[in-house]
Amino acid sequence: MMAKAFAPAKINLTLHITGQRADGYHLLDSLVAFADLGDSLEFSPGQKLSVNVTGEFAAGVPVDERNLVWQAAQAANWTGNINLYKALPHGGGVGGGSSDAAATLRTLAPDSPRHVALSLGADVPVCMLARATRMQGIGDRTEPIVLPDLPAVLVNPGVAVKTGPVFNSLTAKNNPEMPFVLPEFSSPESCAAWLSTQRNDLETPALAIAPQIATVLDALRATTQSLLARMSGSGSTCFALYPSMKAALLAAHEIGAAHPGWWCRAARLS
Repeated sequence: MMAKAFAPAKINLTLHITGQRADGYHLLDSLVAFADLGDSLEFSPGQKLSVNVTGEFAAGVPVDERNLVWQAAQAANWTGNINLYKALPHGGGVGGGSSDAAATLRTLAPDSPRHVALSLGADVPVCMLARATRMQGIGDRTEPIVLPDLPAVLVNPGVAVKTGPVFNSLTAKNNPEMPFVLPEFSSPESCAAWLSTQRNDLETPALAIAPQIATVLDALRATTQSLLARMSGSGSTCFALYPSMKAALLAAHEIGAAHPGWWCRAARLS
């Protein structure tokens, strides 16, 4: 029987790089939220494993063992055809591949041990939860938290940014963590005000690699009622928060009209 799954976009509201282990893995402290938009998958059991990719961002996505969806299906000891519809830009800092892999594990092997998800990538365990979470360590420590619904606009300028070079360009790798206890937020405004006191430590090195990110951030900050604009993950997707979905939709229309070549979507984060 065919099964379906949704793989939401992952947004790093904060991303503090707090150290680096002897084996090279970076330590982090990140507040993660998920959007109500993302990729979708269909699973049809069969004798052999295959992956088919369609959608706006299908170009360049591998359909063999290089694809995290393929690897997740193998980890679940499952065979059949997987149709992956790519609505999210890859190389965009929104965890598309990790969220796809997590959706695959959730569907095919929901009781998989945590180390299976972690073996597929640092973002896969948090994507397994697919809800607002504090992620620490190398992605192995996750603590679900409560956030108000956050109206947002997500923008990608069409530039893929590889994670490795961004981390390699990071000059300071022992930065402060977020507070031990996170505050409770009553509204998008209170959440955005606190987030403005936090950081994405990868934003500066990513800007040096892809200066188009600065143009995106400037455009988001210039929209009416923008509360906060920041890059997600290692880039190049950026987000802005707004007090209402009406404001977010108006901002998305404004940016889309001014920059028709950009990927621009209004979304709700939670």
